[in-house]
Amino acid sequence: MSTVTPTGQDEPETREPILNTVDRVTELCFGLFMALTFVGAVKAVSVDEDVGRKLFFSALGCNLAWGLADAVMFLVRTLADRGQRLKLALTVKRERDHATAVRVLRDALPKALEPLIENAELEQIRARLAAMPTLPPRARLARGDYLGALGIFLLVVVSTFPVALPFLVLKDHATALIISRALTLAMLFGAGFALGRYTGGGAMRAGFAMTLVGVVLTMAIIALGG
Repeated sequence: MSTVTPTGQDEPETREPILNTVDRVTELCFGLFMALTFVGAVKAVSVDEDVGRKLFFSALGCNLAWGLADAVMFLVRTLADRGQRLKLALTVKRERDHATAVRVLRDALPKALEPLIENAELEQIRARLAAMPTLPPRARLARGDYLGALGIFLLVVVSTFPVALPFLVLKDHATALIISRALTLAMLFGAGFALGRYTGGGAMRAGFAMTLVGVVLTMAIIALGG
């Protein structure tokens, strides 16, 4: 498939991932830390034969609730960001004074990019917007946005299982706690590795840094009675 640019030229349509690497890593880590707070409380409750099942379903219920809340807020943020961009485009398109429209575009630039972009480049953007026949009257959510929200929900929920599942399948809670923390740190390393490779900041370094965050958090939980 192809899309038509404002100049009338066909360009191949490129499909971006519904969630980028940062989205996936942050949501996964969020779910891990949420589940870890429940696992850290395993020593603070009376140990009986049913404590593992109770802990697992408590952690799962928490992440179900927070996964749903995070998914809804993702849709809210997406709609708000899209509405802001559409408002900018409509403002520039309707502005008859070219210099004013260019100033509007410049004011919308991130501070880091502002000195790198000349007014002539902004004028080209203004001209393209002015040449567009129509723009949507309002921001809308697309099918991909709902898929992204579903992905966030699943990431937060699925991250419960490596952390809490050992308590459901093992009767020895001490062993389950060790396995749970080891799996958590391994997943944090993998998340940091992926984030470091995505940002170009060094995959191994980011993996160990994220693992260190997990170690510090686990130590804090232990100090607080976990």
